[in-house]
Amino acid sequence: MPTRRCLLRLLPPLGMAALARPARSAGPEWTLATEYPATTMPGEGIAHFAAAATRLADGLLQVRAAFDAPDGLRSAAILRAVADGTVVAGDAFTGALAAEAAIFQLSALPFLTGSTADTARLLAAARPAYVEALGARGLTLLYATPWPATGLWSRKPVLAPDALQGLRIRTYDTAGTAVLQAAGAAPRQISFADALPLLRNGELDAVLSSGDGGAGARLWEILPHFTAIDYASPLSLAFCNTAALAALPPAVQNAVAEAGRDTEKRQFQAIASRAGDNLTRMQANGVTLAAAPVLRAALAQAAAPVLTAWEAEAGAQGAMILKAYRAG
Repeated sequence: MPTRRCLLRLLPPLGMAALARPARSAGPEWTLATEYPATTMPGEGIAHFAAAATRLADGLLQVRAAFDAPDGLRSAAILRAVADGTVVAGDAFTGALAAEAAIFQLSALPFLTGSTADTARLLAAARPAYVEALGARGLTLLYATPWPATGLWSRKPVLAPDALQGLRIRTYDTAGTAVLQAAGAAPRQISFADALPLLRNGELDAVLSSGDGGAGARLWEILPHFTAIDYASPLSLAFCNTAALAALPPAVQNAVAEAGRDTEKRQFQAIASRAGDNLTRMQANGVTLAAAPVLRAALAQAAAPVLTAWEAEAGAQGAMILKAYRAG
C-alpha cells in the first residue's frame, strides 16, 4: 500500500498547497437593496459597492445588489428594514426618509442645490449629521449617491404657472408636495415604483423626477415632455445594519469602509456627464425638452415657506449646516 509520503509526491503543486493550508470558509452574504432600476445612479452605485466589497473582503463577505424594490421595499421603508435586519443594507432616496429625521429632507429641499458641486458641498457640511441620525437607528453610513437635477415630466407641455392648476403630479417627498400644492397643482407623494402603474392607468398627469437612467426610459413611454426647472440635485444614502457590520472581522469591516469610499468617489465622477447623457437619450427617444424660467420662478416663490419651515424644524444643527454650505 502506498505510504502518505508517496501519495503527497504524486500530487501537483496546487494540491500540495491546498493540503498545506485550511480552506477559507465562505463569509456571510449581504443584500444591498434599492427601489430604483439597475441603470439609475443608485442602481449603479449598489452594483459597484457590491462588487468592490466582495472583492476587497477576499471571500469573507459576499454582497448582492438587489434592484427595483425587492420584496416591495421602497425608500421610505428601507431604513427600518435594515435596522430590524430584514435586509442587511439598503439605498434610499433621502427625501423619502424625511419623516424619520429633518436632516434627511435636506438634500431634496427645493432650489437649495443647483449643481453637483452644490450637492457635494452640502454633503460635506451635512455628513456628520447623517452619520449621527443613522447611528441613532442602529445604522452605519456606507456612501452617498448624487442624483441629476429634478425636473418635471408631463403628458402635455408645462411651461407656465397656470399649467400647474389641478395638475395631478407625483412628488417624492413632503417638501415637493407642499411646493406643488401651494403652486396650484394636485400633488401625490408616491414612490417611483408605485407611480408607474398609476401613470399607465391615467391617474397621474406628471411626475417630479430626474428621470435618470432606466427610470427615464420608463417615464418617456408615457410622458413625452420634460421641463428643466432645476428643482433640486438631491442624494440617496446607502447604509448597513451596524450590528451586522460589527460582527465582521476587523479586516472585513475595513474592506466595507473602503468599498464605500470607492463607490462614493465613483458616483460623483459619474454624475459629471450624467445629465447631458440623460438629455441626449431623452431627445433620441422623442422627449420634448424645454426650459421654463417663469415656471421655475413661481415654484421658487412657493418653496420659500417650505425652506423656512425646515429650518425651524432642524433647529441649531440645520442652521449650522446651511451656514457652512452657504459659506462655500
